[in-house]
Amino acid sequence: MVKILKTKISVVIPAYNEEKAISKTIEEIKRIMKENDIYEESEIIVVDDGSTDNTKEEASKHEIIILSNPQNMGYGYSLKKGIAYANNETIVIIDADLTYPFSYVPKMLQRKEKGYDLVVGARNGKYYKESILKNIFRKILKKFVEFVSGKKIKDINSGLRVFDRTTVMKYFPRLCNTFSFTTSQTLAYLMNDLTVCYVDISYNKREGKTKVKFLRDSIKSMRYILEAGIYYNPLKIFTHLTLICILLAAIGFMFSHFARINAGYILGIGGLLVSLIIFSLGILATLLKQIMDK
Repeated sequence: MVKILKTKISVVIPAYNEEKAISKTIEEIKRIMKENDIYEESEIIVVDDGSTDNTKEEASKHEIIILSNPQNMGYGYSLKKGIAYANNETIVIIDADLTYPFSYVPKMLQRKEKGYDLVVGARNGKYYKESILKNIFRKILKKFVEFVSGKKIKDINSGLRVFDRTTVMKYFPRLCNTFSFTTSQTLAYLMNDLTVCYVDISYNKREGKTKVKFLRDSIKSMRYILEAGIYYNPLKIFTHLTLICILLAAIGFMFSHFARINAGYILGIGGLLVSLIIFSLGILATLLKQIMDK
C-alpha cells in the first residue's frame, strides 16, 4: 500500500459507448482507492457523452456521480464538464476502456504531492505501440510538440493524468474539446512554465472498439499544436517561417547567379520582402498576446 497524504480526489471518466468496460473500470478504481486509503471523501464522476448503448445504465449500478451530454460532444468537452463539476481540488482523469491501470495512481499522487503541476502516466507495452504506421506518426507528432514547446516530452497525449482543478480551469478556453484535449493541456502547461512529471505505466488491451479516427484526429492534433504554438510562443513560429523564406531567397539568388537567369533575383527579392512581413507579424502577435495576458 502506498501512503498518500492528500486523500481527497475526484476521478473524472469520459465515457462514450463503453457498456462492456465501464463497470469494471469503476470497480477497479474503488478497489485501488480503498486499498490505499484514498477512498474517504473522494468521488468518481462518469460523464456519459451521449452514448447510444447501455453505458449510462451500467454506470448507474454503482454509487458514483453521473453527468450526461444529450449528444456526443467530444472527449475534451466531457472532461471539462466533469472537472468543472468536481468538488475536490486534485483531479484524476482516466479512460473507461480498461487501457489505463488505476493501480499507478497512488504513485502518481505521491509525485503530485512533491509539487508537480501535472503528473502524466507515460504509456509502455505492445498494446501502446499498435501498428507501425501509428507508432511512426506518434513519434513525428511527439517531435513536433517538442519543437513547439522547446522541451522533452515522454508522452504527449496519455489519458491518465493527475493535476489541480483550479490550475487546469484557467486554460479551459485554450483546451481542445475533442481527443486533442490531453495534447493541448500538455502544451499549455509546458509553455506556461508549469512543472510536468512522467510516471511509466503499462498500457493494457482495449475493451471494445476505439473511438479515435486515426487520420482525422491526427490532422486535428497537428492543427491544435500549431495553434498552441502561435498563441503561446508566436515569435518562435514566425521566426522559423522567416528563416525558411530567407533560405528560399538565397537559393533564388544563387540559382540566378550561376544560371544567369534574372527571374531568380526577382524571386529572391520577393522572398526577402515576405520574410520581413512574416517577422513583423510575429512581433505584432507577441505584443498582442502580452496585451491579452494582462
